[in-house]
Amino acid sequence: MNDVNDWNTRIIKEFRSNDGRVGGPFEGSPVLLLHTTGARSGAERVNPMMYLDLDDHRYVFASKAGADTDPDWYHNLVAHPEVTVEAGVETYRAEATPVTGDDRDRVYAEQARRYPGFAEYAAKTTRVIPVVELRRLD
Repeated sequence: MNDVNDWNTRIIKEFRSNDGRVGGPFEGSPVLLLHTTGARSGAERVNPMMYLDLDDHRYVFASKAGADTDPDWYHNLVAHPEVTVEAGVETYRAEATPVTGDDRDRVYAEQARRYPGFAEYAAKTTRVIPVVELRRLD
């Protein structure tokens, strides 16, 4: 298991042991667990990530800390947009829809305003960091 997988496994365990709260770099930040289906493997993948609730919508950001490639989970949800979300003590199904244009820019700007690390991620890469809306299905 590589360092990222080890780190994710620790965050997931902490999240589930503490009703959705985690410490470390995420302390006090809104964090959820996103379950996707592998684009090629079909296997379930779970990734912890920060989210933004804005205007009665929930968004996640495919920042990959400013890397020049999108994270695997983003490719997975584009291929299989039905996902499962764990937020706090609640688990629900959702449809993941990439947000584009002015809406994407508005949402990303708000996330960067609240959490300046996201502005740093955008500055580190030439790609446009995808923003994804998670629309509850049940």
